[in-house]
Amino acid sequence: MVLETTGLVDFQVGGKTYQTWYKVIGDLRSSARRPLVALHGGPGMSHHYMLPHTTLSTRAGIPVVFYDQIGNGKSSHVRDAPDEFWTPKLFMDELDNLLQHLGIQNDFDLLGQSWGGMLGGHYAAERAPKGLKRLIIANSPASVELYEAGTSELLNEFPEELVKMLRKHETEETTDAQEYQDGMQGFYKKHVCNMDPWPAELVESFASLDANPTVYRTMFGPSEFHATGSLKKWSIVDILHQIPYPTLLISSPRDSVQKAAVLPWFRNIQKIKWVELQNSSHLAQFEEPDRYFEVLMEFLEAT
Repeated sequence: MVLETTGLVDFQVGGKTYQTWYKVIGDLRSSARRPLVALHGGPGMSHHYMLPHTTLSTRAGIPVVFYDQIGNGKSSHVRDAPDEFWTPKLFMDELDNLLQHLGIQNDFDLLGQSWGGMLGGHYAAERAPKGLKRLIIANSPASVELYEAGTSELLNEFPEELVKMLRKHETEETTDAQEYQDGMQGFYKKHVCNMDPWPAELVESFASLDANPTVYRTMFGPSEFHATGSLKKWSIVDILHQIPYPTLLISSPRDSVQKAAVLPWFRNIQKIKWVELQNSSHLAQFEEPDRYFEVLMEFLEAT
């Protein structure tokens, strides 16, 4: 039976103390395998949709650390902070704090999915942590501008009237309208997760985001294809060359993150392997699990 541990760690920001909730699958103390820390997307989702990565522990003995970034899930919810509170630096500081609390800051691997990959790449390039050994970037853009260009191209494949409706609501700032929400789901079911019905863990993460959309709306916007928040101009293309770690890049042709937004990772990181998964969209851990976990374990077990 695989050991499972949960806990809360205090995280201080500007004189206030928040709490980060975490779950560890496996034994960080006695395992011979290096732990893998999983960064969820959003920003503002929860760890639940990342739970299929428990497979790495049950099949390969790799301890896996899941956690909810503050602002959602089981970590502290912060509804009264100014918009400028929510920054990549905040979440990099939170990651550093968690690593130190768990005592794994000197030896760990990092996997970031979607926003988690943006965060993980930013962290690796800017802070160059000495304990980081391998980096996995899954379904993540290196630039939000390049990402939006890709989603615009994908939207062109939908009926013209649908796209006009979506853009009208965005212009009029009425994206809470039901028809906008319904149209948004049509995009998500094709380019975020093409399974019907959606897996329970994914539904739970979206329910968590819907219950408190503060982080997502402040940092990104009202939908996956309309960035209006503080990350709209976010890009780490100019610092990607500073990432020294062996890196695995995962994408899909039908992903909401299109090739133009993925290419900078491949072009600028010296030690990188790029795998395109052909039978999934944005969430291969659900849509194409056998191939996805084969690729992950091959990379993590390489000498």
